[in-house]
Order: sequence, then C-alpha cells, then structure tokens
Amino acid sequence: MKLRAATKADIPVLKQLEQAVIDAERPLNSAIKQVNAKYYNLEELISDRNTVLAIGETNNQIIATGYVQIRTSKQQLQHQQHGYLGFMYVTPDMRGQGLNQQIMGYLIEWAKARHVTDFYLDVYNNNTAAVCAYEKLGFEPCLLEMKLHL
Repeated sequence: MKLRAATKADIPVLKQLEQAVIDAERPLNSAIKQVNAKYYNLEELISDRNTVLAIGETNNQIIATGYVQIRTSKQQLQHQQHGYLGFMYVTPDMRGQGLNQQIMGYLIEWAKARHVTDFYLDVYNNNTAAVCAYEKLGFEPCLLEMKLHL
C-alpha cells in the first residue's frame, strides 16, 4: 500500500468512502440521519495546514483513509495541543492486513514531527473490532460520552 496526503482530486472517492463509514456506523447510533448524513468537510481537511488527510492506495485505488488534526487541548490538561484522529477506514476486502495500523503510523509520525505527543479519537464502545484495533496500537479508553434522547 502506498501512503500519501489526499488532494482535492481525491474528493469524489473520499465522499463515497465517507458514506461507507456512515453506513457502517448507522447501526451503532440511531441518531445518524438516514439521508444526507455527512461527517467530514473534506475540502477543509485537505487544505488545513494543521491537518493531514492520508490515503492508502494500491493499483491506483484508494483502499484506506484517515486524518490527524492538531487541536488545542482543554485547559485542564497538561498538554496544550493534541492530535485528533478520524475517518479511519479500510475497504472491507482489504481488512485484516494491518492497513489501518500503517495509516495510523503515518498520521502519528506527521503529528510528532510537529511536536504533538498526545492523540485522541472517538469510537463507538460497541464497535468491538475497532476498539480492539485501537487498543493494539496503545490507545486506552479515557472518557465515556453518554446521551439521552427524549
């Protein structure tokens, strides 16, 4: 798999993969819209100097994605900034080959070169496969978000 930063030319395919992420997560969260759900501002992620949107490709096809965005941390934390990871996706036919780990390594190295040492991501607690994958990379649960819909 070849890793590189996404360009605006990649946006049509990235929009399709975004919908695949949303479709996979919809059963985990009944509040996700059935129509016109959107997670990411892809143009902004690509052009923001504090973000890298990475893609993994093979045979000129995008098979994996992810981004890291350098964000200001909450004032009570020891670190002033952190890397927020998102859009972690590997096409179903390519899963189980360590591609997500390669994407995450690329993203973390990019952020470390910018003096970022703390990283966060969101994952549905009942998405066991994703939780296990992130734990294998050293992530650990930190905060549980709870919701109430009336």
